[in-house]
Amino acid sequence: MNVARLTGLRNMSVTEVRTPCLAGPGDVLIRIMAVGVCGSDVHYYTTGRIGSQVVRFPFTVGHEAAGVVESVGAKVTQLKPGDRVAVEPAISCHECDQCRAGRPHTCRKLKFLGCPGQLEGCLGEFLVMPEECCLPIPDGMSYEVAALVEPLAIGLYAVRQSIPMRGARVGILGAGPIGLSVMLPALAEGAGAVYVTDRIDARCDMAAKHGAVWAGNPDRLDPVVEISKREPLMLDVVFECCGQQQALDQGMELLKPGGKLVMIGIPEFDRYSFSAEVARRRELCLQNVRRQNHCAERAIEMIATGKVAPEFMITHRFSLAQTKDAFDLVDRYADGVVKAMIRVD
Repeated sequence: MNVARLTGLRNMSVTEVRTPCLAGPGDVLIRIMAVGVCGSDVHYYTTGRIGSQVVRFPFTVGHEAAGVVESVGAKVTQLKPGDRVAVEPAISCHECDQCRAGRPHTCRKLKFLGCPGQLEGCLGEFLVMPEECCLPIPDGMSYEVAALVEPLAIGLYAVRQSIPMRGARVGILGAGPIGLSVMLPALAEGAGAVYVTDRIDARCDMAAKHGAVWAGNPDRLDPVVEISKREPLMLDVVFECCGQQQALDQGMELLKPGGKLVMIGIPEFDRYSFSAEVARRRELCLQNVRRQNHCAERAIEMIATGKVAPEFMITHRFSLAQTKDAFDLVDRYADGVVKAMIRVD
């Protein structure tokens, strides 16, 4: 089969490797149809690492995928060849203290697609995953939209980890795929007003078109000043979705006393800092978000029932042979890109 592999910093090639086989009776062989390019994939492409996770080249990234079942192991009971699935990229052990506590996303032995030292990614024609990681999708859902289930599940989980949304005044700093994946379920669950920032005007326009009451570029205006004009008591919750120190600082200033800052963005640096006085005097709560937990099926349901409609996030499409072009586009934040989609079919 053909796969797109990182061969060095900012280097990638499409090469032929052996098609994977079913390794166990509970495995499923998936013919991949669509893969979304995530910012974390691009971190590995441009820097070769995220924190302590360092790429050993060559390596295949990618974890936002959907496809069709090609074959199944003898103990697979819920799927058959021809079924259409979204891929849950995390494989948990179900035995450690975290899994037993209902936290498989922080499993001590977790293996994640496209994560160095864990699993090769899904940017290829075929993929083998356990049955539990293959989530059926309805016939009316495209493979491209199904590939958005993974980031949408992260956004939904972040909302669930925050505060009750009904009537909430919400800030989202960073209107990339994760920020927009927070905005959609926040609105679906009754947020009273959503304020969005991004350094790309096209993303601000997109957020405003799809539900934000205000969206602005922090390079040209002060979000704290502008939002406080509209919300003098400030915001109930702020989602930091871009992994930038400036955004974290702005998020804390935007929160009312007792507010909650939810940190989702993946920074390229090792340490954040924050104002102890602001955090202490306002009694702010800081909540980190690690991927998603039991939200993927709900994300599929929300799409299927029309409660959220994330397809607008797909702004660019590429073939597998054009994967490097897709990564370069996302790295440069060029042409108003939000989600670049690799079509493998």
